[in-house]
Amino acid sequence: MNTSLDCMPCFMKMVIREARLACPDNEALQNEIVMAWGHKIGNLDLQVPPPEIARHLAELIRAKTGCGDLYAADKRQANDKVMQILPRLQDMLEEERAKKHGDPLALALELAIIGNYIDRGVDIEVDWETELHNVSLGIDEAVLDVFRQQIRDTTQILVLGDNTGEIVLDTLLVKELQRLGKDVTYAVRSFSVINDATMDDAEYVGMTQLCRVVESGVDTPGTVLERCSADFIGQLERADVILSKGQGNFESLEGRKAGVFCAFKVKCKRVARDSGLPLGSSAFVITKMSD
Repeated sequence: MNTSLDCMPCFMKMVIREARLACPDNEALQNEIVMAWGHKIGNLDLQVPPPEIARHLAELIRAKTGCGDLYAADKRQANDKVMQILPRLQDMLEEERAKKHGDPLALALELAIIGNYIDRGVDIEVDWETELHNVSLGIDEAVLDVFRQQIRDTTQILVLGDNTGEIVLDTLLVKELQRLGKDVTYAVRSFSVINDATMDDAEYVGMTQLCRVVESGVDTPGTVLERCSADFIGQLERADVILSKGQGNFESLEGRKAGVFCAFKVKCKRVARDSGLPLGSSAFVITKMSD
């Protein structure tokens, strides 16, 4: 998926927010950063996915302020907040498993998708805790059936992680896949970008104790193939099934790598239009190559 004019308002809101985070007491420098970004974005190639554009913003902020992980406190808070409610969600899954016609895999997917709302890269306010409490199964049953068929006769599943907070809910999904006898590898970002999960977060929430965790090599808030390490590209090619979490990963892979199962919340009008799904809906789709 390339970057469209519809993405521009989000990038301008992001630079203002991040400039204020990086230098909260220096309005002159905030203005300098915003002006510099306005000039820079006008010279970038918009044929790349939006997460690739976001990388340039992160580089600009670091160059101007020396600040690295702007969202460090936010990420820890998000992980802690979800970890506090995790036991209740685990109970919910056990209750689903006990039902005669229960579907714990579908429920684990839905819970993990709701976690994708915890995204500082989009300007959206959602009560995701209430949605978790009142969860209903809304993902595409046809795609879920294809997913079940593909994992039935395979072993290796590669899960592409996305945000902090969300990664805690992904532990439920990984456990469910392991109950089905699958060997799961979970991928995180190699560098701090927005509030995406890194190896430090995987260790903090216990994902590294649950399954193999690898770094993708990217410094982008999405699995931009050109930014992945050679080793990780090999893992993508060897995986029997790839399950991608998050809108940023969908934006990076749609049109560029076919056959990836993408699970995310639709959080902007552009993605809603391209996916054919309503804003706020739970998406479970399979990527296609561009025509």
